[in-house]
Amino acid sequence: MSSQPVFEVVWPLGRCVSPAVTLAPGLEDLNGKTVGELWDGVFRGDQVFPILNEELRKRFPGVNIVEHKTLGTTFGNVPDYISKLPALLKEHGCDAVISAVGA
Repeated sequence: MSSQPVFEVVWPLGRCVSPAVTLAPGLEDLNGKTVGELWDGVFRGDQVFPILNEELRKRFPGVNIVEHKTLGTTFGNVPDYISKLPALLKEHGCDAVISAVGA
């Protein structure tokens, strides 16, 4: 009789339930690009975004950042916000987006 515990091992990955999709290529460089911030207003985005912006500007001095204060919060009436989002991003010339969801 062994005094060591015995464990059953279970594979943590489930079966695939959706087909694979081809993703759009990412930007090679953010210099000269405009990055929009989307935030749901939850969990410290007001503290994290300034740090993130500082680091992005160090790495890509030519990046332009449209802050979440300008683009509004994603919290609340999500379908309404999402329906307006493409036009809002186009209005501000966003090439990329950082979408932050707290909690």
